[in-house]
Amino acid sequence: MASLSEIAPASAITAPQAAPQAAAEAPRPKLDDVMLSMDVVDTLRHQESLVTRELDEDQREAELIDRLRTIYHNQGIEVPDRILEEGVKALKESRFLYTPPAPSLGTRLAGLWVHRGRIGTVAAALVGLVGAAWIAHAALVDWPRAREHKLQRIEISETLPKGLEAARADVKAQSRDPAADRQADQLVADGSAALGHGDAATAKQAIADLGRLRDQLRQTYQLLIVTRPGVPSGVFRIPGRNPNARNYYLIVEAIGPDNRPIPMAIKSEEDGSTKTVTQWGVRVGQDVYDAVRRDKMEDGIIHNRKVGDKQRGRLDVDYAMRVQSGAITQWQ
Repeated sequence: MASLSEIAPASAITAPQAAPQAAAEAPRPKLDDVMLSMDVVDTLRHQESLVTRELDEDQREAELIDRLRTIYHNQGIEVPDRILEEGVKALKESRFLYTPPAPSLGTRLAGLWVHRGRIGTVAAALVGLVGAAWIAHAALVDWPRAREHKLQRIEISETLPKGLEAARADVKAQSRDPAADRQADQLVADGSAALGHGDAATAKQAIADLGRLRDQLRQTYQLLIVTRPGVPSGVFRIPGRNPNARNYYLIVEAIGPDNRPIPMAIKSEEDGSTKTVTQWGVRVGQDVYDAVRRDKMEDGIIHNRKVGDKQRGRLDVDYAMRVQSGAITQWQ
């Protein structure tokens, strides 16, 4: 067991090692001192004119510190000189001064994250506007257009083919005329060919023409010479291209079962126009014209007024007099 005399030298060896360690550890500034230094720097920064005037001259630093001491004293705050000196030094060294980082992808992403709430609100509003615009465009343009295309497809594939068949059936039910049947078949063929090319307008025209053909077959009337006062029963015309010739016409009207004139679509051979009229001139030979004229001259009455009969189911008039092709709608 070691004696006290033996332990003492060891203590003498270890004791000097503690002094350097204590000297190496400098006392850390207190939090209050740091806060005061920051406040001093802040005061200096807000007193920018004073700083600019005083700190440009190092020899007057003591006067600046004195003024800072007066500022704090007026506020009821006693700040040690070392704190004031530390604050001036910190301002010179730009301590406690925030320096923003240089622009980069990271800073941009950080900025987006910081403002994510506002950006999210704007983005949501934009998405809402885009969505509303899309819905409006779809409702006002796309959907009506799609519906129209659908209706057109149905019209071409179903509606118009059925319309052609129905119109042809109506003509067949009325017709007793082979010429009418041939005309109806041709109209159906033309309409069907048009549908094969997607041409709905031509098919509709074919259906309308079949309807007019049906109506023509249904008509029943007598073609009679007009004998009204002030209206001629016959006229002759001198054609412009042959001044030495004469064309003879009987003025006629179609009288239906109700004893009323029926308007008819008549094409004039003089100008090629087609007009719907109740009286028109039917071209005849001079012999027929003269025979009617003599009949009327005997007693002022035309005893044989019938030019022909139009029977139901037939296209044309069965003429009782010899007529020629051609007609006029004006003679005065």
